[in-house]
Amino acid sequence: MRIIRPFFSIFILLIAFACSSCTIDTKKQKPQAKDNHLQGAINLHSNLTFDSNILMSFYNTYPDLSRYRKDVETIYSQRRFTHLWYDEKGIVEFGHTLYSKVKAISSEGVPTKFPYLDKVDSIFDDEGENTLSQAETELMLTNLYLFYARTVYAGIDESSTKAIEWLLPRKQVDYATLLDSLMADPQKLTRDDTVLFSQYYKLRDILWQYREIEKKGGWKPIDIEPGLNGYKPGDTSQVIVQIREHLFATGDIKQNNNSNRYDHELEEAVTRYQMRNGFKPDKLISLRLIRDMNIPIAERIRKIIINMERCRWISPEFANAKEYIVVNIPSYNVTFVRNGKKAFESPVVVGKNATKTVTFSGMMSHVVFSPYWNPPQSIVAKEIKPRLKKNKNYLKAHNMEWNNGQIRQKPGKNNSLGLVKFIFPNSNDIYMHDTPAKSLFEKESRAFSHGCIRIGDPRDFAIEILKDDPNWTPAKIDAAMHAGKEIRYSLKKKIPVYIGYLTAWVDPEGRINFYEDIYDMDNRLARLLIGEK
Repeated sequence: MRIIRPFFSIFILLIAFACSSCTIDTKKQKPQAKDNHLQGAINLHSNLTFDSNILMSFYNTYPDLSRYRKDVETIYSQRRFTHLWYDEKGIVEFGHTLYSKVKAISSEGVPTKFPYLDKVDSIFDDEGENTLSQAETELMLTNLYLFYARTVYAGIDESSTKAIEWLLPRKQVDYATLLDSLMADPQKLTRDDTVLFSQYYKLRDILWQYREIEKKGGWKPIDIEPGLNGYKPGDTSQVIVQIREHLFATGDIKQNNNSNRYDHELEEAVTRYQMRNGFKPDKLISLRLIRDMNIPIAERIRKIIINMERCRWISPEFANAKEYIVVNIPSYNVTFVRNGKKAFESPVVVGKNATKTVTFSGMMSHVVFSPYWNPPQSIVAKEIKPRLKKNKNYLKAHNMEWNNGQIRQKPGKNNSLGLVKFIFPNSNDIYMHDTPAKSLFEKESRAFSHGCIRIGDPRDFAIEILKDDPNWTPAKIDAAMHAGKEIRYSLKKKIPVYIGYLTAWVDPEGRINFYEDIYDMDNRLARLLIGEK
């Protein structure tokens, strides 16, 4: 079951995905004078320049680099076509550092390679011969930088992410300014939290760990006994030995005593595994749990790489907002963050596959107590009107009425929106709300809605949202929720809302959490990123 875990609340430190642009995005900043000292760190080592006309012949010779031409022209035009990669000793040290990073780029979860890597190899091979001229070498290294920066810091282009329904704002990268920053401090090539969302680096560490496990053979499939109903604490079986071995490989159990008995130590390990893989922590080793454990490590690595890519799109600055709300669709969770700390967390119900909850951002502006429900025309046409034809008393039986030619459900405890809803205007007409169907929150998979987000604890959510508003005490909120008439209240300060989609997440304890790809978005991204069919 997709159970809410306390540690996932930090997801918030996640996705709020892109409230503001990255610090290296200069498009929304006021123009500033160039820092000549910073510029000098790049180009004052040499007065060498080259003829800009070489660009045409260079890209004719290396057409697969043409995608970088515009950025190359911007970088050099700002520096009057002065060499960036040479000083009096030859290629600057940063060039060697960049080359090493590109050679090891698979450690960044990047499945592609620089198209002319053999030419770059010859530049840095002491025993080989560099057949490129100095100007060609200069341009090749700048294109090498842009390949690295685009794939590691930015990811696939925004038009492609929109096509796979990622509608959160994308981080913007100024590649010329970023180059200045990296050349001034090459250590940032290893880690720079001002450029990449911190979750990216946590996933990168896990990627390394899982690849090490893979090198050792991964984990063996666990046998499934015929007629298996599950294993409970105290049961014995040779399969228990295999499960213990698997949990030792994944780090959920610290020592493997090879016991065939489901003991207390294994019980704690199973609970840890269940919680970080979206299952209800009931200590039962079910058939479904064993099948989850049997997912090959290669598939887990693939999921980590896919979510590293998503982290490239997210601005690392979003967490600087004083308060924000984050929903992660695959984990069925909402978190409200205030002053960098979790103020509220709740399970949610999201849209079913046919009526998906969309990934996007908005600003919460209103809270509506005792709301009317105005069902969408699709629901009216497909569900309500056919039932109304069969039963003329259908509307009355469901506390509904006609209003200006439209059907609406009156306020009350059985209203489909429950006793309160939270509005953040958007073109998809998605909002958060209470629900009378409380039993759904006990289920593992909670994709049941028509697209809106149902909250498990809406009362406490309203209290937290209105906490600093003197007009609303918990008692007044309770009264408004049971008023029997709609009360609409405009928030004094709008709150950013981010609805994202991450199927792998590293919690504050450094444990990897995996979630079901309920909308098949991992597979769609893999086709773009890895070239899968």
